Amino acid sequence: MNRILGALPSPLWGGAGGGGQCWRTRLAQQQLPPSLTLPHKGGGSTPRSRLGFTLNRRKFITLLAGAAARPRAARAQQAVLPLIGFINGGSADASARFVTAFREGLNENAFVEGHNVAVEYHWLEGKYDQLPALLADLVRRRVTLIATPGSGPAARAAKAATSTIPIVFSVAQDPVQLGLVASLARPGGNATGLNFFSREVAAKRLRLLHDLIPKAVRVAVLLNPANAGSAEANLREVQEAAPAMGLKIQVLNATTVAEINAVFAGFARERPDALFLAGDGFFLDRRVQFATLTARDRIPATASDSPFVKAGLLMSYGTDLTETYRQTGVYTGRILKGEKPADLPVLQSTKFEFALNLQTAQALGIEVPPGVLSIVDEVVE
Repeated sequence: MNRILGALPSPLWGGAGGGGQCWRTRLAQQQLPPSLTLPHKGGGSTPRSRLGFTLNRRKFITLLAGAAARPRAARAQQAVLPLIGFINGGSADASARFVTAFREGLNENAFVEGHNVAVEYHWLEGKYDQLPALLADLVRRRVTLIATPGSGPAARAAKAATSTIPIVFSVAQDPVQLGLVASLARPGGNATGLNFFSREVAAKRLRLLHDLIPKAVRVAVLLNPANAGSAEANLREVQEAAPAMGLKIQVLNATTVAEINAVFAGFARERPDALFLAGDGFFLDRRVQFATLTARDRIPATASDSPFVKAGLLMSYGTDLTETYRQTGVYTGRILKGEKPADLPVLQSTKFEFALNLQTAQALGIEVPPGVLSIVDEVVE
């Protein structure tokens, strides 16, 4: 028996320096399994009890080893969660409500971030030149899916980077013309998503601006050339629609905060009657800057998204972007469940918002026509 006890780890059995506790007390404290056979009280043991003790000791050590391995197994399980590479042209601070909508879409398909799916967020903040390296890294790491809500450049870069990893996009331009899908009804490849008609609504947004400020003649159109697809589409629509309204278009460009400031500094020399902001994630991120500058220079401005109006711009008209992010999450969840992008038709936006800031209109001395006010979807006062 002494040989068996001596072979056991000292933390369990002790010895001369064990603090005075006998081995029976230590066994009770360790809560050994009931199957462990103890020696007889007098210190003696039968061959059967000795053999049974030795075998059950091995079982006990196996149980301890299994318990120690469970944290490693849990970490391994976490490591195999499907990983979504989420790319957006704006910033995290400016897109909180969009992220919430995306997660709601995932939840509709029983996916909860951090529980059974992982999302890796990448915010470009207008730095579209980072896309090639970013997409190369995501493809190298074999992410499960790439989501590019609200970013045409990211969708095109993703499509160029991989033909196998599923892609879910939401873009303003025609996804067929962008080369993302073969057709809206049958995408036919590894990409699908939504088209939210930014180009098609640009002309209507210009018309609403003209109805709101009928005396305006010179309209400055501010584009972000780094987002070439959106910039070209917006400019084309505005230039085609302007002559019928008697408007003259002045084209300006800005890709950084400093360039936006420079554009407004130039208005001191040649001030437009109104400002038309092209749809762009970076511009949306800088909405407070635009609100501050237009208020300072007293320039009525129109944008594509209602957050601009809440920040202080005069008006906006465009797709409900929150809904497009939610639907991007829904399609992402369906693909994670096993559906193929090739079988999911590209959806088209059906909900549009006209927002107006009455406080800004009053500050600019603009009297809103009753006809215009009657069709406003959201009024900021």
